[in-house]
Parts: sequence; C-alpha cells; structure tokens
Amino acid sequence: MAKQSRGRFDARTTTRTGRVRPAAATGAAVRKTTPRARPKSGRNERPGDATDPTVARTGATAADDQVITALDLPSAPLSPAMDAYFAKCQEKLGFVPNVLKAYGFDMAKLEAFVAMYNDLMLAPSGLSKLEREMIAVAVSSHNRCYYCLVAHGAAVRQLSGEPALGELMVMNYRAARLDGRQRAMLDFAVKLAAEPWQIADEDREKLRSVGFTDRDIWDIAAVAGFFNMTNRVASATDMRPNSVYHAQAR
Repeated sequence: MAKQSRGRFDARTTTRTGRVRPAAATGAAVRKTTPRARPKSGRNERPGDATDPTVARTGATAADDQVITALDLPSAPLSPAMDAYFAKCQEKLGFVPNVLKAYGFDMAKLEAFVAMYNDLMLAPSGLSKLEREMIAVAVSSHNRCYYCLVAHGAAVRQLSGEPALGELMVMNYRAARLDGRQRAMLDFAVKLAAEPWQIADEDREKLRSVGFTDRDIWDIAAVAGFFNMTNRVASATDMRPNSVYHAQAR
C-alpha cells in the first residue's frame, strides 16, 4: 500500500494505546460559549491531540481537541479492531482524526464509517487520491462544512504539493487552473450536491467526453454522496477538526 500522507488514515493496524483523559493544551484560549466552555468528561474525548506541540501553538483552536462535538455522547469502549485502528492513526499521523472520536460513542457506526471512508477514498479507483480529495473539498465548500474543509483542504495541499490549490478548492474551485477533466468532475460533483434532481444524461456524457468511464462516474457520485452525508452530520453536531490540520502543508 502506498504511504499515507499526514492528515489521512489507513485501516491496517497493529498496536494498542492507553485511553486516558487528554490534558489541556498550553495556551489554549477556550471559547466562552456553552457547551464548549469546559470540557465534559466522556464527551467524544480520546487521547493524543492535546499534548501535540502543534496544538499548543494554535491558540484558540486547541480547545477543539478537547470537546469535539456539541452533543453529550459518552465514548464507548473501543472494539479490538478500532482500538488498533486508533493506535495506527496515532503512529502514522501523530493524532487520531476527530471525526473518528466523534463516532466513538457507537462501535457499529464507527466501524461502518471507517469501512466506507477507506473504500471510497483509499481503494483502487480510476480517480486518483488527489481527485477524490478535490471532490471532498469542492462538495464541502458548497455545503460550508467547517470540519471537512479544514481536514480535506489539508489533504489537497499535501497530495498536490501546492498549498494554493488547497486554498482554491476551499474558497472557489472555479478560480483554480484545472484541466478539463478535473473541472468537469468537480462541476458534476457540486451539481450533485446542489441540485441532484437536475443531473441528466448530458451531465454523464460530459464526463465521458473527458475520459471518465462509467465506473469512474459511479466513483465520483459515491465520493460526492458520502461527503454530502458527512457534511450534514458534521454541521448538525458542530464537529471540530483537529488543530493540527490548520498548519499542515502550508
């Protein structure tokens, strides 16, 4: 398997981590609004991020590594597979993505989320990993999903080696100097997010005309559909991205 970039995660796991309550990050400016003013024990909290030196430098956003959703959902005991998965994230990335912690109140939901994410974003496809991340960001930009724009914007910066491209994807992919294939792909994905009932044969034909196969079209739709779902869950719960994402690949 290709080496995964920081800010993303892989399902193969081997080790185990302890589960302790995270310490407060140095210099964290905790927001005054309820319920984030004081972290509550058991609320979607997992170890690993609060002591990261990058977190300590990010100021106000460091509080997001303590209480990561607005819902009071105590974390469930990790299954052996998810315990090892969290450990592998910590080993390879240096942190556990907050979205995984957010799903940690229910092992069935967490395992289903991980399986779907890894299949759509990491499995073999006619779409490159960068193209799939570009879809994630373009759809999330339309939906104004803070979590996914921060996390997947960082992934676009890393995979492309172009920090400006990540910023353009977040702000307005139409301003980016994309080739015809990428522009058609993102136009389709965003139309699917905004007006799915308007998708017609001509939209699929446009994708075919720039070289996408019917399997590729399925994959574009599946990735766009997945992020429309996760955007809505993240917005509904006020899910917060890991502070470390903000500084990656700048």
